[in-house]
Amino acid sequence: MAATSATTFSIGSTVSFRSKGSSFPQAKPSAVRFTSQNSVASFSCLKATTSVNCETGSSFLGKESSAALRGSFVPKAQKATQRSQYGLQIQASYKVAILGAAGGIGQPLALLVKMSPLVSDLHLYDIANVKGVAADLSHCNTPSQVLDFTGASELGNCLKGVNVVVIPAGVPRKPGMTRDDLFNINANIVKTLVEAVADNCPDAFIHIISNPVNSTVPIAAEVLKQKGVYDPKKLFGVTTLDVVRANTFVAEKKNLKLIDVDVPVVGGHAGITILPLLSKTRPSVSFTDEEVEQLTVRIQNAGTEVVEAKAGAGSATLSMAYAAARFVESSLRALDGDGDVYECSFVQSDLTELPFFASRIKLGRKGIEALIPSDLEGLTDYEQKALEALKPELKASIEKGIAFVQKQPVTA
Repeated sequence: MAATSATTFSIGSTVSFRSKGSSFPQAKPSAVRFTSQNSVASFSCLKATTSVNCETGSSFLGKESSAALRGSFVPKAQKATQRSQYGLQIQASYKVAILGAAGGIGQPLALLVKMSPLVSDLHLYDIANVKGVAADLSHCNTPSQVLDFTGASELGNCLKGVNVVVIPAGVPRKPGMTRDDLFNINANIVKTLVEAVADNCPDAFIHIISNPVNSTVPIAAEVLKQKGVYDPKKLFGVTTLDVVRANTFVAEKKNLKLIDVDVPVVGGHAGITILPLLSKTRPSVSFTDEEVEQLTVRIQNAGTEVVEAKAGAGSATLSMAYAAARFVESSLRALDGDGDVYECSFVQSDLTELPFFASRIKLGRKGIEALIPSDLEGLTDYEQKALEALKPELKASIEKGIAFVQKQPVTA
């Protein structure tokens, strides 16, 4: 799988993420150029050599993409002042907007996206406190320019010309707050923000993080439909954290090298709707019935694990930001022409009778190129029963989101 949990995320990288043989779009070249004698110069205070080690445990690409990255890293000999030098040009040409950038997920997510060599402009939006976040990030010596936008009056300008919009905006569930309270607050936030996206950058990839994702993605779809700009290939519910957790927990349980592990996670993004397909784990590994039960429950309840560990001081913000940044990077690689980008995401789907479903997808320049049905074939009895059990809850969540927008038509 081309985008798995452990690989190099080029931190102010000296290379671009693309498959061997693919080409960059005709975009403005970055002002960042690296030339040195016998080695690539340091960038972002990180030293790199003319060889690339893609098998670290700290980034987003997977095993296959790492191999492609190694293959594409061919230093070009140049003549300068009568000595052999190596040069490498980065193309930073994509605009990313983060809506809710001053929040617990938004801030670390903004930092990680700032580190991408494919981002030329990073737009940060929130209703308050975003100016300081932008000022802080702007000091990082990576190619992207950081701009801040505060309040509804500046939202349109934030979104103009953007290629990828990420929406972590919303509130976490607080003591005394019912699920309906949480839904109504976040549903209104997502509805308002997606209306602005429809008006200002309708062709952008839209990444929905705001919970409950099982409802907020259908909300976004209905808003875009009412605005006449819905493209199901470009709307994504970010469920990457479920995959990140599954890969981590399985690697720990089975003492596997993390870069090799890939566990598809299907269904939705809450409780029992999260279904890790452990029988489809790569590399192939056997689990006892007890291990399957324990791992499945842990993956489904991993958010609670973090909340309890933080003792009421927060929720899973850092791991969510990491997972979201991985999905952003995958989207940027797809936009840049990488033909080997796969992720799991909650999208409009015909793989089941449900209108939305999380599964593995293939990403391309125009969004979703294909849904991958093979993961749902040959399931174990445990997985098949769990799949059928999750459908009623997921169906209800989807319908709740659709009904919300139908009762509150979008602003023209």
